[in-house]
Amino acid sequence: MLIAEPTISLDDLFDADHALDARPSFTSMTDAIAALRAAEERADWLQMVIDTGNDAYVSMSITGEILAWNKRAAELFGWTAAEVIGERLANTILPPANANDGVCRVKQLVAIQGAGKRVEIEATTRDGRKLPVEVSIAPMRRGSSFVMNAFIHDISARRELQAQLTHAQRMESVGQLSAGIAHEINTPTQYVGDNARFLGESFRDLLDVLQAYGALADAVRGGQDAQAALTNVEDAIEAAELDYLTDEIELAIQQSLEGVHRVASIVRAMKEFSHPGTVEKKPTNLNACVRNTVTVATNEWKYVATVEFDLDEHLPLTPCLPGDLNQVVLNLIVNAAQAIAEKVGPSPKVKGVIGVATRQADGGVEIEISDTGAGIPQDLQRRIFDPFFTTKDIGVGSGQGLAIARSVVVDKHAGRIDFESALGQGTRFVLWLPLPA
Repeated sequence: MLIAEPTISLDDLFDADHALDARPSFTSMTDAIAALRAAEERADWLQMVIDTGNDAYVSMSITGEILAWNKRAAELFGWTAAEVIGERLANTILPPANANDGVCRVKQLVAIQGAGKRVEIEATTRDGRKLPVEVSIAPMRRGSSFVMNAFIHDISARRELQAQLTHAQRMESVGQLSAGIAHEINTPTQYVGDNARFLGESFRDLLDVLQAYGALADAVRGGQDAQAALTNVEDAIEAAELDYLTDEIELAIQQSLEGVHRVASIVRAMKEFSHPGTVEKKPTNLNACVRNTVTVATNEWKYVATVEFDLDEHLPLTPCLPGDLNQVVLNLIVNAAQAIAEKVGPSPKVKGVIGVATRQADGGVEIEISDTGAGIPQDLQRRIFDPFFTTKDIGVGSGQGLAIARSVVVDKHAGRIDFESALGQGTRFVLWLPLPA
């Protein structure tokens, strides 16, 4: 029978050699038999409870040797109890990074757990499939040693729902930004069109000048009176305002090229931002992700703020889900713009500042989004990651942005999302993502 020890440290689990000296005493053989039967009935009842639970139950020694394996574990991972009992956890559902670190992986998992925590990991089924699961481990003493009881919950449906929700919000964000994006594209498109019409009209004037020069050249070659032809050239130059065209045509071409480049950059940013997310992490240029997302959100911030970049150009490629991460950065940029607008108003004389920075830190990379906005009241700061909680007016925010951001960073990337805020001064969010060892 297992006796719970809630205050066992990690060192106790791997180094302790405690023995339980207490022994039950019985006044008669009948009492002993009755106690044994009662213990067997309790054991049978506990086994029935374990086998009918929704979670996989795996009991293992401190070295990772599997001691118990319920029916749900067999259904979930494909091995029967007879096939895995006596095997090591690190050789079945939790394959180690190399053949010799099975104990280290189990010890690491327990260390991550802490007291009463649950962690999400990728387990492996018998047929080689990766299975997202949530694990909770309870260290317990048995006799003179210790066991670890793991309760493992399949979160595939949750992950799928999270992915759908993230994608839906990304599309919702694109919809909400569509008017601004249309404006951002329309402005350069409009002056490209205006410049094209100007160049068309200017071409006709220049053509008149070129034809007058051609007539002058013919008169000179033919030995004719060139004075009349020269007068026509001067009249054509004056009519075309050649000095004006010389300056304006060059400027119109430059503006048109800039407009085409601007439209192309917006379309490219939209394409990369809205591209369906992948289920596998891939090495990603986070600086490019940040720049694209800021471009997509331009119409949200350009009237109330300026954006200041401080990007580490030597930032390594970072394994991540770029579509999901784009959504997180977009949420933070839009939140920052709205916080500044709340403070300075819609048409400020002095704009606020949104800071966007990247850097390497603590074996990973950080993305920092800061603003000089209204800040978050102290009594609301503990709730900002709660689903459906928002401080914005009805219709402005759904309350899902920061909840999804936390899920993406913490659950999907094993990272961290921290913030600090001062009322009336602004807010700073820092996302940390791990880099491969």
